[in-house]
Amino acid sequence: MKVKVNRLRSVAVVLAGVALTAALTGCQGGDDDSGKGSGSGGGGGSVGSSATPAGGGGTAPGASPSVSASTPSGSKASPSSPASAAPAADATPSAAPCADGPPTVEEVDPDEIALFRIEEIDGITDKVNLVLQHGAWGCPGKDTDGAPFVVTGEDSRWAMDQGAYVTAVTPIVESTENQRIGVQELIDWVDAHPDSGLVFRYTVGEDGAIHRLEQVFTP
Repeated sequence: MKVKVNRLRSVAVVLAGVALTAALTGCQGGDDDSGKGSGSGGGGGSVGSSATPAGGGGTAPGASPSVSASTPSGSKASPSSPASAAPAADATPSAAPCADGPPTVEEVDPDEIALFRIEEIDGITDKVNLVLQHGAWGCPGKDTDGAPFVVTGEDSRWAMDQGAYVTAVTPIVESTENQRIGVQELIDWVDAHPDSGLVFRYTVGEDGAIHRLEQVFTP
């Protein structure tokens, strides 16, 4: 009976050793697999970040891609060759666009206005108010000699100094060339011909009032 017991103990020890070896082998295999998994995961860990294609051809967001001109292979551009010479720039200025409707604030002529009425300013004797409209030169018609001055349709008031330099042409005076007149002469003519809409070029003084008013001749 003692021999049988010893043999059973030896078998049990051997089986325990085999089981321990198998457990250790399984743990090492798991560690190797987890190591491989983390290695492959490290290669794909840049998901969500910006990537530049191979060759460094990527363009940063918001940056303008640079463009470089290249000559096709097999052809050489010569500076003296007529075909490669840049065309000379046209020195003739392009015609300014004309207004075909009431101009916007950005389109109005900054130096010219249409005069409709002149009003006195209460309590102020050295200035008068010009009732005017801003505008821009329109497109000339087929049956007209010149372009019309197209107004915005909204009245504005601008003070003019009583001692302003004023010139006029027809129909205020009998001349197509500007003639010097007094401010009161202009007031009398505008009072007699309200809403005429004659076009004037103006200059503003340091006080913000108009100090120079020159009529523009329109045929």
